[in-house]
Amino acid sequence: MSDVTRESMEYDVVIVGAGPAGLSAAIRLKQIDPDLEVVVLEKGSEVGAHILSGAVLDPCGLNKLIPDWKEKGAPLTVPVREDNFYMLGEAGQVKIPNFPMPPLMNNHGNYIVSMGNVCRWMAEQAEALGVEIFPGMACSELVWGEAGTIRGVVAGEFGKNSDGTPGDGYEPGMELLGKYVFLAEGVRGSLSKQVIERYGLSDGKDPQKFGLGMKEIWEIDPAKHREGSVTHTMGWPLGSNAGGGSFIYHLENNQVYVGFVVHLNYENPYLYPYMEFQRFKHHPMVANLLEGGKRVAYGARAISEGGYQSMPQMVAPGVAMLGCSVGMVNVPRIKGNHNAMLSGIAAAEAAAKAIKAGRAQDELHDYEVEVRKGAIGKDLKKVRNVKPLWSKFGLTASLALGGFDMWTNTLGFSLLGTLKHGKTDAEATKMAALCEPIDYPKPDGKLSFDRLTNVSFSFTNHEESQPAHLQLKDPNVPIVVNLPKYAEPAQRYCPAGVYEVVEKDGGKEFVVNFQNCVHCKTCDIKDPSQNINWTVPQGGDGPNYPNM
Repeated sequence: MSDVTRESMEYDVVIVGAGPAGLSAAIRLKQIDPDLEVVVLEKGSEVGAHILSGAVLDPCGLNKLIPDWKEKGAPLTVPVREDNFYMLGEAGQVKIPNFPMPPLMNNHGNYIVSMGNVCRWMAEQAEALGVEIFPGMACSELVWGEAGTIRGVVAGEFGKNSDGTPGDGYEPGMELLGKYVFLAEGVRGSLSKQVIERYGLSDGKDPQKFGLGMKEIWEIDPAKHREGSVTHTMGWPLGSNAGGGSFIYHLENNQVYVGFVVHLNYENPYLYPYMEFQRFKHHPMVANLLEGGKRVAYGARAISEGGYQSMPQMVAPGVAMLGCSVGMVNVPRIKGNHNAMLSGIAAAEAAAKAIKAGRAQDELHDYEVEVRKGAIGKDLKKVRNVKPLWSKFGLTASLALGGFDMWTNTLGFSLLGTLKHGKTDAEATKMAALCEPIDYPKPDGKLSFDRLTNVSFSFTNHEESQPAHLQLKDPNVPIVVNLPKYAEPAQRYCPAGVYEVVEKDGGKEFVVNFQNCVHCKTCDIKDPSQNINWTVPQGGDGPNYPNM
């Protein structure tokens, strides 16, 4: 659609994504210079609609950004009161004591939060400072300047027909142009992918690694509720099939966050991450907690797990990538929101300094240096070997080795150096003929649920007349390649039931139910043929998470 004529608006900084990274950047820019023109573009129907996170929040980023957040009414009201770690077997569990764990694993001083609600509050703070925030504005294209610089983004394109042609009510969108563009899209952002490829920003870095996080909110029996309780588990039901684990966080109002993470470097294409999550809830410890309660929300999101050695170069001419667009999750802590906030602050300070000096559309090297050498880099460097150890040696051995390495890193050194991740998650998938199918119990409708029923609790919606935002590079690959070689794993790895293989006219057909999509990006990551490209649908479409 490059021949479309669009109106344009000029800003100092254009920010894509109203998550913790983008909003922190917007707030910090206006704190430094109230006269800066700053706009935040959010693809969700409202700020927070597409935010899904555990989440136990380390407030260090918020402390730096808004030191008086308590007085300002930030929704951090449930401090962590107890920390539990369990290794699960099918019928029981073993509690792992807290005392041998490195200090960084301690949740003292952290808060159980809805990051969606934290972002809604942050948006209010940003708007009070004069930041313009436009929800329902998906950014579908980059605007390129002369000599390969990035000038801005195209946002707010609506009304295309399913074949991509303009419909009767077509709106071409606008070009939002800036001296700098910040991409704070979250994991596997569609614009960030283009920037990384165009400029070779991942050259010489380890491949990024990912997990799939699935989460339900439950209202439980008040007698079983322990506000402030945090529990993490490892082991059953995954066993040797995949890395991962669970979280159970007790927030206020008798609600509990129940979540499950599956590392996407699993080998067996028959693995069904969503059903592993559903099976987990039937463990006696979990079932006892949830029985008599009701599930009120569901969602899923990919998680960046590569860490320190997988972060690409973060800047190119006119653009900086923030937060999970780069991958700043501390895997053993299962925390990245604090680093996202710190990255937003660092990018804002670098851009404000550059603009004051009369610069524009160049590379914000000060930002990159601060991320790698400052608090974020120090946080991630300490735990850089945990993920590769887990991938290489499995859960039990990696607990001991990873714990030892985190302790030595806390003291300032590592006997292991920096381990490599090896294959991408897509390349890790083995051929189906080398693997055994996995028999999953049928959901009971009380503790466990089928995918389509649960997807209705993500409140997702897509206008069905638009082009599918899940694009197949070659429509023949799913049936001709993926089905015979890998038993077409898209049927299973998608936590929303988007992909099906159906019988039609005596043959097989690959069906893409894009209207079910919860924007988790797993298909873009795990497809063994790398044939699926996740792009944005029109603005406002997708999940509408209430307080994830």
